[in-house]
Amino acid sequence: MGFIRTEYKNRTAIITLDRPEALNCFNYEVLVELGDMVETIRTDSAVRVVIFTGAGEKAFSAGADLKERRGLSDSQVRRNVNKIKDVFNAIADLPQPTIAAVNGYAFGGGFELMLACDFKIAAEHAMLGLTEVSWGIIPGAGGTQRLTRLIGEMKAKELILTARKITAHEAFHCGILTKVVSRHSLIPACIALSDEIIKNAPLAVTQAKYAIQNGSNVDLQSGLEIETKAYELTIPSRDRLEALIAFSEKRKPVFLGE
Repeated sequence: MGFIRTEYKNRTAIITLDRPEALNCFNYEVLVELGDMVETIRTDSAVRVVIFTGAGEKAFSAGADLKERRGLSDSQVRRNVNKIKDVFNAIADLPQPTIAAVNGYAFGGGFELMLACDFKIAAEHAMLGLTEVSWGIIPGAGGTQRLTRLIGEMKAKELILTARKITAHEAFHCGILTKVVSRHSLIPACIALSDEIIKNAPLAVTQAKYAIQNGSNVDLQSGLEIETKAYELTIPSRDRLEALIAFSEKRKPVFLGE
């Protein structure tokens, strides 16, 4: 039985961590399966947005599977840490926009999966935290770096060094979350955001994401050069011409991703 469930709705892939009895924690098998699915999605031109969520209403993911960790050698722990880092980096680098639908606990690696997504929408009952220092380790799948870039060094240090668990509303006010909604509105809210993105030209969306993501941590001049190269790729596209024709004909454009 697999630990990752994927369904498709209107060009949106919904990837669900499916270990609700274990709070959707990451063991090595889950990481391998998730990594394989991410690589499948990466090259699927029919998928324009990806939503990540957890099975059930209790947990998005409570992080690493500590029951598994107790039986691992030091080299196996390093294997797991390298794997989760690689998988989350692959998610962050997906060409499609990504949305974390945080349906419950998002601790440790669960929080880091959320950070790897472009947008983060949480149910109002969700609790979040990078709790690793309370277990004698540190965030090792991007948490120290992505959280700092998202909310600044001082606030990131406060949350990481205290291992504090915060509510969804606190996370929103810190600038971590895009939106907080009721538990029953979570997936519809994520689908609504996905639909807003999907109506636009696919190539333009992926190139805009690329320019933002790759230009945000370089100097301004280098960022502008990245933006120019990304723009250049949209000029010969059929979708750009379709938008101009649709404007002249007073209709909505039909984008093909070409």
